[in-house]
Amino acid sequence: EVLLRMHSVGICGSDVHYWQQGRIGDFVVKDPMVLGHEASGTVVKVGPGVAHLKPGDRVAIEPGVPREMDEFCKTGRYNLSPTIFFCATPPDDGNLCRYYKHSASYCYKLPDNVTFEEGALIEPLSVGIHACKRAGVTLGSKVFVSGSGPIGLVNVLVAKMMGAAAVVIADLSASRLQKAKEMGADFTIQVKNETPHEVASKVESLLGCMPDITVECTGVQACIQAGIYATRSGGTLVLVGLGPEMVTVPIVNAAVREVDIRGIFRYCNTWPVAIALLASKRINVKPLVTHRFPLEKALEAFETTKRGEGVKVMLKCDPTDHSP
Repeated sequence: EVLLRMHSVGICGSDVHYWQQGRIGDFVVKDPMVLGHEASGTVVKVGPGVAHLKPGDRVAIEPGVPREMDEFCKTGRYNLSPTIFFCATPPDDGNLCRYYKHSASYCYKLPDNVTFEEGALIEPLSVGIHACKRAGVTLGSKVFVSGSGPIGLVNVLVAKMMGAAAVVIADLSASRLQKAKEMGADFTIQVKNETPHEVASKVESLLGCMPDITVECTGVQACIQAGIYATRSGGTLVLVGLGPEMVTVPIVNAAVREVDIRGIFRYCNTWPVAIALLASKRINVKPLVTHRFPLEKALEAFETTKRGEGVKVMLKCDPTDHSP
């Protein structure tokens, strides 16, 4: 294990959800819990047997740590391990604090040209990497991204990085769609009160064909329906956004057209890839951060996120550190 002095921690929708509702599905907050799982910091102390890190190293923290070497770990899909520790998922404490202890194997050294803030953004970026890999995005793919929040935006970044020829993104918010344009989306759709069928036909007319891949980042029933209708026969729909447990969808439409529906749960094996992309400047996540607050103003930061202002709100935990 290593002891870290925390630097940058991003606020996620799930953090706000636990704060407001006290639960997400089966994960119920029963005791006081520290939030935060998008984080970077500086190593202060290393435990015995830690060879790859030393005090002073700047690191990005992967929040999910398997507690045992089970079948899922052996096959490289450790995110599916039932006993995994995960920051800020009850009953596990997160890392929105001054000092934090974490498994050394899940702390990754940041190169000098990658900032603490970028290090914290590897967590949401990882969702995009995992989703686009599960979707099979490749050279020339036509992609439809549903939802233009932080996760929709990282999926735009990653899909383009992986060779997508065209990406269309849909959302209710004009300002979020503008952000998507800045981050590389080719087309945007501002949804007002269109039916799922109408959204699907807009996607097709903008792309000039139905997309091979749809990445659904809202969890909203109508959006999942639109995702199925929009995806071309033989294509893939990846469900990233989480909504209600039971959702009514045109499953027969998907079945008879051989549309593969895939789920994702967080990510695995993404931090080294993300660090390489950031260090080589092949991917730019910096525009995601729109608000910054010191840890003392955490409540204000959470209120800002709750109101849906900006894109990513970042907290700075170390008042003495003025590095980027």
